[in-house]
Amino acid sequence: MQRATKIVVTLGPACSEPVILSRMLAAGVDVVRLNFSHGQASDHIARATLVRSAAKALGREVAIMADLQGPKIRVGKFAAGRVTLATGARFVLDAECESGDEARVGLDYKELPRDVAPGAILLLDDGLIRLKVESVEGPRILTRVEVGGVLSNNKGINRLGGGLTAPALTAKDMEDMKTAAHLEADYIAVSFPKNKEDMYMARQLLRAAGGHALLIAKIERAEAIGALDEIIEASDGIMVARGDLAIEVGNAAVPGLQKRMIRLARERNRLTITATQMMESMIQNPVPTRAEVSDVANAVLDGTDAVMLSAETAAGKYPVETVETMAQICVEAEKSDPVVLDRDFLNRTFTRIDQSIAMATLFTAFHLRVKAIASLTQSGSTALWMSRHNAGCPIYALTPEVAAQRKMALYRNVRTLYLEQSGDRDAVLHAACDLLVAHGQVQHGDLIVVTIGEPMGKSGGTNTMKIVRVGEHRV
Repeated sequence: MQRATKIVVTLGPACSEPVILSRMLAAGVDVVRLNFSHGQASDHIARATLVRSAAKALGREVAIMADLQGPKIRVGKFAAGRVTLATGARFVLDAECESGDEARVGLDYKELPRDVAPGAILLLDDGLIRLKVESVEGPRILTRVEVGGVLSNNKGINRLGGGLTAPALTAKDMEDMKTAAHLEADYIAVSFPKNKEDMYMARQLLRAAGGHALLIAKIERAEAIGALDEIIEASDGIMVARGDLAIEVGNAAVPGLQKRMIRLARERNRLTITATQMMESMIQNPVPTRAEVSDVANAVLDGTDAVMLSAETAAGKYPVETVETMAQICVEAEKSDPVVLDRDFLNRTFTRIDQSIAMATLFTAFHLRVKAIASLTQSGSTALWMSRHNAGCPIYALTPEVAAQRKMALYRNVRTLYLEQSGDRDAVLHAACDLLVAHGQVQHGDLIVVTIGEPMGKSGGTNTMKIVRVGEHRV
């Protein structure tokens, strides 16, 4: 069974060796994430080159996603590197403090005192430490420790319920956007957007840098939940970034939000990546916990386009095994994925010709029980629309555009193959059938549905659906 759900992995020290990276790609990686929170521009460019080289050696294309750091608000540094905060003790967050101790620590975001008031709850180190604001005196935030623990240098700060005003795109992000454009990233993940304006700004910066990537909005602020519809509309996809989101809205709220976000994105023909701690135990262990298996499977059944690995592959002991295990879980979960295509089309209207052809293709493929759908596409739009629904058969996107191949690596249930362009429709149809046979995807006698645009070679011009029995006759 072909896996429909895609796998995103994060590159890091554990998988930077060409041999390990190649094994990971062979195990089923579809998208490689470069985390711009770490490393220099030259590091990211070198890693992107390595990824492209390893993928080419395997005869396939993978997408590269540049993940911007965003305004991660952090404490400063301690003289001793770390301190232990006792529950009930007083602790000061001081924007003017240069070197911290048991009583106070500095801030990298100097505006934080303006964003909080007495009674606010601050969560440090991914929620492990909880501080309650008692008063604000100029640049100093005086707090009481409600949940203590060890606090070390540069740990993150979140406010329960959100409300921090730090802009989504920092000066560093703007420079990193140029790097992402230079290495020809296929996707750029924007951290901590709170509204559609943040995504519009990101798109303008990307265009100014000469980039053509698709934009993924990372939903990790409480404010983003209230603006979810507009953020989805302004983006090409979203990431359910459960780490920071859980800190701001509470762990218990995240599963329901995850399902809602995936559903809304699919309804609006946008992509979804589900991320954070999906296989966390495999950083140290060769097998996942049963809860992690269920977590991945549930995301698949929710309809996510991709599941993402972070520290599991960047710094874990078993990067290859983690990818293999996640791929197996996805395949098994997809066996239980119901085909409800007729219900999906209820009360739907389509105004575009190419989108109408895409939906007609799904309907035909489902009712005729065809072996595959072959979408001859320039941009990938037709494949994207079809990927929002389950017709019970795989979708093969055949394109002469390598950039389109890479972007479609993230689309659920879509596999891409390179097909040379031709102005002769019949020749292209013959070549498409031959290509699918050569790759072992169909056999002579199989029924397939093909979408194509006439005149040939025009992006967004899909206007024809054809039912073909492979090898039966030449049309």
